Amino acid sequence: MANYDLIVIGSGPGGYVAAIRASQLGMKVGVVEKAELGGICLNWGCIPTKALLKSANVFEYMQHAADYGIKIKGVEADFTGIVKRSRDVAAGMSKGIQFLFKKNKIDHIAGHGKLKKGGKVEVTDGAGKKTDYEAKSIILATGGRSRELPNLPIDGKKIIGYRDAMVLPEQPKRMVVVGSGAIGVEFAYFYSTLGTEVTIVEFLPRIVPVEDEEVSKALDKSFKKAGIKILTNSEVTKVDTKGKGCLVTVKTPDGEVKIETDIVLSAVGVTTNLENLGLEEVGVKTEKGKVLVDDFYKTNVTGVYAIGDIVKGQALAHVASAEGIICVEKIKGHNPQPLDYNNIPGCTYCSPEIASVGYTEEAAKKAGYQIKVGKFPFTASGKAKAAGAPDGFVKLIFDAKYGEFLGAHMIGANVTEMIAEVVTARKLETTGHEIIKSVHPHPTMSEAVMEAAAAAYDEVIHL
Repeated sequence: MANYDLIVIGSGPGGYVAAIRASQLGMKVGVVEKAELGGICLNWGCIPTKALLKSANVFEYMQHAADYGIKIKGVEADFTGIVKRSRDVAAGMSKGIQFLFKKNKIDHIAGHGKLKKGGKVEVTDGAGKKTDYEAKSIILATGGRSRELPNLPIDGKKIIGYRDAMVLPEQPKRMVVVGSGAIGVEFAYFYSTLGTEVTIVEFLPRIVPVEDEEVSKALDKSFKKAGIKILTNSEVTKVDTKGKGCLVTVKTPDGEVKIETDIVLSAVGVTTNLENLGLEEVGVKTEKGKVLVDDFYKTNVTGVYAIGDIVKGQALAHVASAEGIICVEKIKGHNPQPLDYNNIPGCTYCSPEIASVGYTEEAAKKAGYQIKVGKFPFTASGKAKAAGAPDGFVKLIFDAKYGEFLGAHMIGANVTEMIAEVVTARKLETTGHEIIKSVHPHPTMSEAVMEAAAAAYDEVIHL
């Protein structure tokens, strides 16, 4: 039996980051992974989808080249080539994790991991052989998968999840996307840009419902302008797959409608991977599909920890990574701070992009704050106009009494690269006035952060 200081089950952005940090701290580490190193995010999520979206973005640029004074004839999208590029990017990143494991002397234990009593992990390899490993500490980082609705059973052909949407053998002419969170709107943008007729069905009153209401309205307007059909307050009640395509029945506020389509993409969130982990056998407590942990990710069972999608908090790659580092540092006896889940940035990579952190305007009011709100549109940004990307805005929210930076909400080109400024500022307890007095370079999109802060205090210059 091989002995380790730490065994991590799962090699996604929570698991592999935890493993590397543990190795840096002098621990002997093994990582159990039954599929590709890097997990869903790297192989079937964050990275390959961004590669697909970049291809769509380039295609969109070329279609509008004349707007920039450039003439191009005969532009067409090679769907197969786009998918291949995405898979190549993912494969390259997975090899990068292999390199990092070798560099940090981390053992990759191939197979399915299951907890056993006494600090042991049973690993079943592809041939069915079972081997026990022992560790002082064990971190569960098994992530999630597409959530299935009873009336939307995923068959991988006509009703698909996000993994299938990345590798379709051919581009569908029509697609219905069920759900308008990050996954739904990103694929809606991708397929619509390449020429697929896309309809989004959202159960809640607005698309991207976790975002600030003004951001939702702006994306709704942008998507409709691009030809994407949007049905809110609506529910898919049935999908008939007996014919060549699909006949989708949707219950809307105006009555029942039927939509003929080639493919239905179910993008209604994720569910956790907790099955066959031995949780019940060793007594690890769970609640509503999540493992119960303390502020440092310790379960009720000594020596067993859990991070990422399987615990409370946002199901985001960067959250899992942060949790993994905190967890390992606590195990090693360091004194890390608990993660502030109200200062986690969320990014959506459709076009226009969306980025946000902290309180929405509505949430700040519900929390009892008296607020100041500043908003700066990219139509007033010289850089945005020069880049041909005047859509969107930056909206900042401050506490009126003390100037506390409560939240930021952005929609527009490259805003996912701008949100980190706000996260850092909020971590440092920066006030609105300090943002205003921090000189931002001109011309840049990020000037809009300074201008929005100034707008909140009636000091804005360029509006």
